[in-house]
Amino acid sequence: MSSSDTVHFRHNQAILAAAIVAFFGALPVAGARWYLLPVLLVPLAVTVWAWRAGTDADARELRLRALVGQRRISWDRVVELAADPRGRAVARLDDGQRVTLPAVRGTDLPRLISATGQSLPDATG
Repeated sequence: MSSSDTVHFRHNQAILAAAIVAFFGALPVAGARWYLLPVLLVPLAVTVWAWRAGTDADARELRLRALVGQRRISWDRVVELAADPRGRAVARLDDGQRVTLPAVRGTDLPRLISATGQSLPDATG
C-alpha cells in the first residue's frame, strides 16, 4: 500500500499541542515528589494518541488506529457507510457490527469513498 494511494484521517492537531502544554505544565507537579511522576504519563499518552489515532483508507481496506494497536477491515466486509446522530462516520459490517471510524466525520464520507477507487452516484438524476 503506497502512501500516495492512502487517505488519512486524523484528529485535530490542537489536541497534540494541548497535550504538549499539559506535559510541561505537569513537570513542576511531578518534580515535587517522586510518587507524582506518573502524572506525566497522562499528557504523554494523550500526545501519542493524538499523533497516532485515526483512520487510513485505500482501495483494499480500512485501517483503524488507536493508542495501542490497529484493526484492519477489508472493504468486502463493509455493507454500509453512514453518519451517526453526532456526525461521526460509522461502518456497518456484513456480520451486523457497527464500527465508528476514528477521526472521520460524516462530511468526510465522499473523500473516504473516493479512496476505494469508486465514485458516488450523481444525485441530480
